[in-house]
Amino acid sequence: MTKHYELIAIGAGSGGLSVAERAAEYGKRCAIIEGDALGGTCVNRGCVPKKIMWNGAHIAHALDDAPAYGFTIERNGFDWRTLIKARDTYVHNVNSWYTAYLAEKKIDVITGWGKFVSNKELEVAGETYTADHVVISTGGRPVVPDIPGAEYGITSDDFFLLKEQPKKVAIIGAGYIAVELAGVLKSLGSDVTLVLRRDRLLARFDSMLSASLYEVMSAEGIKFLSNCSLAEIKKKEDGELVLIEAKGATSDTFDTVIWAAGREPVTDNLNLHATDIKYLENGEIPSDEYENTNVQGVYALGDITGKAALTPVAIAAGRRLADRLFNGQSDRKVDYSCIPTVVFTHPPIGTVGLSEEAARQQYADRVKVYTSSFTPMAHSFTQRQHQTRMKLVTVGEEEKLVGCHMIGDSVDEMLQGFAVAVRMGARKRDLDDTIAIHPTSAEELVTMR
Repeated sequence: MTKHYELIAIGAGSGGLSVAERAAEYGKRCAIIEGDALGGTCVNRGCVPKKIMWNGAHIAHALDDAPAYGFTIERNGFDWRTLIKARDTYVHNVNSWYTAYLAEKKIDVITGWGKFVSNKELEVAGETYTADHVVISTGGRPVVPDIPGAEYGITSDDFFLLKEQPKKVAIIGAGYIAVELAGVLKSLGSDVTLVLRRDRLLARFDSMLSASLYEVMSAEGIKFLSNCSLAEIKKKEDGELVLIEAKGATSDTFDTVIWAAGREPVTDNLNLHATDIKYLENGEIPSDEYENTNVQGVYALGDITGKAALTPVAIAAGRRLADRLFNGQSDRKVDYSCIPTVVFTHPPIGTVGLSEEAARQQYADRVKVYTSSFTPMAHSFTQRQHQTRMKLVTVGEEEKLVGCHMIGDSVDEMLQGFAVAVRMGARKRDLDDTIAIHPTSAEELVTMR
């Protein structure tokens, strides 16, 4: 017997949960298909457990700074298992909350892995389901390259399964996940090496942020193996791992190697060839600005689309899709041109809008840039003297703000408000006319000259 819904979301991550929740608020009968824990990557292997680990690392830095403020601190070590237990309990509680919340909203959870039978017909564990609207939001997974010994490494997902703290770890990658894990592990006491295919961190970010982060990480004792074309991982008799480059050079030994060099869409198990849905060789499912695929009534959102792979983006896309489909908001969609984001390094990075490089490519000599670099008051007499750096990118005679980039303590909390300003088309003069809050680091953004 086939069960029919007005909307089915494949995947109970940020996108699927959000579209089903909003549709249910409009009185629609909805279901979510999920074979793993509710909440998707963000809740179980991403943003949420990552931020808890980051908080722990932040406390470690605070303990390092405490003597400069007159505190006598006796440190008796760090217990990895205590932090992991607290983190996993928090995540479990979020999972449980979702179960109760979805039941309250009368959203059915279909447990298992969904496969297409036809364009709007799905099979899960031998049962068949159909829907007027099908939303594909299955998310991504870490990429593991096809090289000898790759299986000796663990993925960034597996990081959250570690019961013991790595003593000496190589992290392969230069993006969000790699630099965040590197900062956490180093702060908590691991010996960390970042393995880079080229020689730059966060290649898509403003160059000021990339250079500043490299400087800070180096000062913190993180090592770099740059311009590395990795050919093989070998495991020695004692269990230690060695990286072998294409030119034959060998690395130091490590007890743990973490793959953090990109993610790929989880769409290969959907049986898409049984449908008319177009998909790319890399597994991405293209969707337009309204999240429509090429098949009417079938939508794709989140990491599988090749757009901005960020939790808040998937949430926004899901909610706006439901608004458009079920609440008459025909023009409701996500603006992908101005997305704020934070990288939870130590210190964090906050960025929104165009980098200086992208702005100059688009606007040439109409670009004017304002920068500020300073030691924040909190660190003016501590051993860690890392600079906070900020950059405003403006365009034209009115100096319209098109980019805001920061690295430093608390910039993760500063960015949200300034992202509103960038999105609303604020000018440099608008910032100048805003009274500064003193003494703060944020005041630098409204006092730059």
